[in-house]
Amino acid sequence: MSNEGQGREVQPAEGKLGVLLVGLGAVSTTTIAGVESMRRGLAKPIGSLTQTATIRLGKRTDHRVPMIKDVVPLADLSDIVFGAWDPIPDDAYASALNCGVLRPEHLEPVADFLQSIKPMPAVFDKAYVKKLDGTNVKTGENKFDLAQQLRADIRKFKEENGCDRLTMVWAASTEIFLTPDPVHDTVESLEQAMRDNHPSVAPSMLYAWAALQEGVPFANGAPNLTVDVPAMVELAARNRVPIAGKDFKTGQTLMKTILAPGLKVRMLGLNGWFSTNILGNRDGEVLDDPESFKTKEESKLGALEHILQPEMYPDLYGDMYHKVRINYYPPRGDNKEGWDNIDIFGWMGYPMQIKIDFLCRDSILAAPIVLDLALFMDLASRAGMCGIQEWLSFYLKAPQVAEGLYPEHDIFIQHMKLKNTLRWIAGEDQITHLGVEYYE
Repeated sequence: MSNEGQGREVQPAEGKLGVLLVGLGAVSTTTIAGVESMRRGLAKPIGSLTQTATIRLGKRTDHRVPMIKDVVPLADLSDIVFGAWDPIPDDAYASALNCGVLRPEHLEPVADFLQSIKPMPAVFDKAYVKKLDGTNVKTGENKFDLAQQLRADIRKFKEENGCDRLTMVWAASTEIFLTPDPVHDTVESLEQAMRDNHPSVAPSMLYAWAALQEGVPFANGAPNLTVDVPAMVELAARNRVPIAGKDFKTGQTLMKTILAPGLKVRMLGLNGWFSTNILGNRDGEVLDDPESFKTKEESKLGALEHILQPEMYPDLYGDMYHKVRINYYPPRGDNKEGWDNIDIFGWMGYPMQIKIDFLCRDSILAAPIVLDLALFMDLASRAGMCGIQEWLSFYLKAPQVAEGLYPEHDIFIQHMKLKNTLRWIAGEDQITHLGVEYYE
């Protein structure tokens, strides 16, 4: 597809697209089962912008509102091939049954397909995810050797499945909290740290490094420190590969990025926002470990402060108290419940309250994000858009941005940025919503 004007030269979405998922738990199996159900005409892709959303082109009076997938060349669902790694050896069907997200009547029609997806041995280290264990794991001389084994997996998967292109999404558990270390500064220092088994090189970094070395776009769906270090940004630029992160924006943070912009545009004040969650899936069990929770907490806390900008509006937000808690509660399974108590104030300082009780299904909300990220990252790659893909912040709790920029968390601004990027790729005019031309 050749675009004129300000558009990009985009290679066509021909042949098979391999979607490699790190982790074959609740999110991945829900994604895979959903896509296969849609391919068989058994379900609709609700929640997926790539499959259901439209995009306005030109003026409102032009009445041009095609589907996104008709404006930019996205891979077709029929061309997707799934692969995965997981330390637990269960195939996708057995894993889906164990996770309990989808009911049997939705799993049985695609059981044959799910049973065909067996996880490759994972790079897994219990030191980074203390609440999990598994037998389907790789062994190697050091972390560099393990990463080379992942590269071999990628090449083998591509060849055996006849894939023309690949993309990788981290859909595995949250690792312990890590801070940037000098070993993350350059590609060379990172690779030496891998050889030295440095503790600041987590398994997620090995997957990302392997993907980038193989020219495979990588999106991080967890809050781990992974591609958001200088070495990975350098490697992505060197090999001209797209990267995006981090942490799927699903339940409580999704609500915050919808509601907080509304409070701000009305200039309503905020005294406090208390958030607590209960969930009982594998993610909840992992987050029961304080070190993994610290990683998630950092991701969940950032959105509100960036949206409200207390340094610019001290009278409204300078003294707000923001607290986030997550509690592991096995009976709830994947059906997370998030409670929010929001203390706001308005004219003359009079207090008001908002209370939210969101009984959500984490993996149901995450699955369309996985699909969209895989397809949009593939589009970015074919459009020659390497490095950080900030336009995909719409899907993420803690968006990765270029050094020196603050992340944009307002979901409505993120949505506008995503669609304007698609217009730019397609060579269409940007939409500013100024609209003076209708009245002059």
